[in-house]
Amino acid sequence: MKNLVSAKWLKENNNGDMVVVDCRFDLQTPSYGKDSYLKEHIPNAVYMDMDKDLAGDVKEHGGRHPLPNLNEFKSKLESCGIGNSTIVVVYDDGEVAGASRFWWMLKYIGHDKVYILDGGIKDWIKSGYALTSDIPKKENKYLDININQSMIATVDEVRKNIDKNKSIIIDSRSFERYKGEVEPIDKKAGHIPSAQNYFWMDVLENDKVKNSKKLKDHFKKVSKYENIIVHCGSGITGCVNFVALDEIGIKSKLYLGSWSDWISYDDNEIKTGE
Repeated sequence: MKNLVSAKWLKENNNGDMVVVDCRFDLQTPSYGKDSYLKEHIPNAVYMDMDKDLAGDVKEHGGRHPLPNLNEFKSKLESCGIGNSTIVVVYDDGEVAGASRFWWMLKYIGHDKVYILDGGIKDWIKSGYALTSDIPKKENKYLDININQSMIATVDEVRKNIDKNKSIIIDSRSFERYKGEVEPIDKKAGHIPSAQNYFWMDVLENDKVKNSKKLKDHFKKVSKYENIIVHCGSGITGCVNFVALDEIGIKSKLYLGSWSDWISYDDNEIKTGE
């Protein structure tokens, strides 16, 4: 698995040259991640907050979790000891959502040496490894930013790929939200026309990412498309499908604003049902 590392691997390689990042979060309880980190975390881990560090100010368009100011994000990474040659391992509770968002953002700004702890902190604990409440002190490093535009899709690009034979739009939300039966967060329910539902949690099995064989079977209908656009509600859980696709060599783009951006345009069409 090229984007994932095990708890055993992290335990054996967690040294001063590596930066471990805690990205635990809960959309319903914003303080959960930071509170959990301060209580206990993997040794040498720094904390990145979903709302304060991994997202910017919400505006009329752009969705609920737009990108932060990238210069400010760069400075935060540098202050955490992340430089051009730094190996970074990110984790959350094991659902991979927070970790995948951070992984995607580092890849987007051109830092390729980033990996996700498969199974998250839960697997670390299950493996019998110790936690700490100590806050590490990191030496400031220098980090270049080289934006990879091929990883992101705009709302215009999504519009152009609706009902195209060589394109697929993947909706990563739950089937009920996709069909428009429920919408617990956003103001409108339904899905983007022609989007197909691949619930992000379906790439997980026993609290870990499925192996490559199972992922290839899960996404076998996706591989035939030339243009693959992934989205979710606000650009977080869609990153899980993005990572899973990358694991099996399928390149996709993330519609970062996702459903919450799509519905901010009154003229964008909305579908319901299957």
